[in-house]
Formats: sequence, structure tokens, C-alpha cells
Amino acid sequence: MAAAYVAGMGVRTFAMALVAGGAIAACGGGDDGASAGTEAPAPDTPKFTTRIDNPYWPMAPGTRWTYREDGENGRTQRVTVTVTHRIKTVASGVRARVVHDVVTRGGKLIENTWDWYAQDRAGNVWYLGEDTTEYEKGNAATREGSWEAGVDGARAGIIMPAHPRVGMRYRQEHYAGKAEDRAAVVKLDGRASVPAGRYTGVLVTRDWNPLKPGAFEHKYYARGVGPVLSVSRGGSREELVRVHVPGG
Repeated sequence: MAAAYVAGMGVRTFAMALVAGGAIAACGGGDDGASAGTEAPAPDTPKFTTRIDNPYWPMAPGTRWTYREDGENGRTQRVTVTVTHRIKTVASGVRARVVHDVVTRGGKLIENTWDWYAQDRAGNVWYLGEDTTEYEKGNAATREGSWEAGVDGARAGIIMPAHPRVGMRYRQEHYAGKAEDRAAVVKLDGRASVPAGRYTGVLVTRDWNPLKPGAFEHKYYARGVGPVLSVSRGGSREELVRVHVPGG
């Protein structure tokens, strides 16, 4: 069963948008201070689409983002995110767009991940799970962090609201004890300067995970582009180097 929780300023606006999309099914509190809950509609209803066109994170098949990540340890990694033409039906029954995320360092594979996303008819982008593998010295070391909505109690979350408002809070995923990322909208008029360009009117979120107390990062999303910058409290910085859009 997919679920996400929203709280803070803009809750009413966000909830109304979900009601309009037929997605509100329950309300309740949460340990993150959430005051409203949303639950995905049954998978046999046509309320999800694999066509993801949310302006803050459009995922047209063939789109590819390339990032440079300068870690806290001084090591630089390359991150390539590609929206594939593949569709996966997750265990909860929702058909999802498959996105491939590859991390390399010095040409060597560090992490290989397949993410699954879908958009509801209100325009909210849902995160439905991931199949991730981390590598050490060329060998698969762990699949920790992998999860799928509908398996072992894991529930989907909203990765990008249809109508973000400052103060809005939401769960991006929920697999108890393993994947519990959350986010809050900080501003809608941010700026970001990265190798790919300079962006204004940027959506900025503060992301954290209760499984990692004290750690958080700010993520920057440019309209029509998607994620362009991520800066962690520890000092790591991941910035967009280039973006390829089919037909662009």
C-alpha cells in the first residue's frame, strides 16, 4: 500500500490538490510532525501514469543528467541518471517508469541503482522503490537500501509534490528501519550556479532521514530541468554538469 505524509504550511493546498486527484484516503499523525496523510488509490484504477511531466522533475524517456559529486572525504564521483523506456509493475500493482542511476569513481563502478517512479493525475510524482547494489573493488558488496512498495510493508512516498509550498513536509519513502527519507520545502525562489548553467526560481528542499540523526542536505530543483544541485551538512556537493533531453 503506497503512502506519503504532508505537514506544515501549504498542507491545505496540497491536500486539496490530492483530493482533486482522488488520492486522499486517510488522515492521521506521524512521528515527523505530519498532520495529514495520503494513500495511493488502488492499483486497478487509472490514477497513475508513467508519463512524468512535473515541471520540477520532468522524466521524459531518454533524458540523462550527469553530475559531479565532491564528497566529504575529498573523493570525486560521477553520477549519471537516465530515464529509460522501461516500465515495471511494482508489487503494489502500480506501473512505474524505470530510471537508471550509476555512480562511478575513477571509471570504476561504485553503485548501480534502478529507481521506480510514477505520477498521479494531480501531478505528484511518487517514488515506488529501488533496486540498488553497492560495489567494492569491482565486486557487489551490499544491496542495503533496496525496497519495493508492497513488499515487506514498504510504502511509496511523494518525491515531488504537484504544487510545492514553503513549509510543506512529506515522506519520500517508507520502509521501516531501512529507507525513511523525508523532505520539506524551504523556498521557491532559490538560485543555483553549477557547470550546466545558472538557474533562478529554484525549488529548494531540506532532506533528512531519521535513521541518520543530525544529517541533512539541501536539494535544488530547476523548472524544466530537474535536480541541479545537492549540498549536505557534512560538506559534500553534487552539481549538474550537463543534461540531455531527447529532441533538445
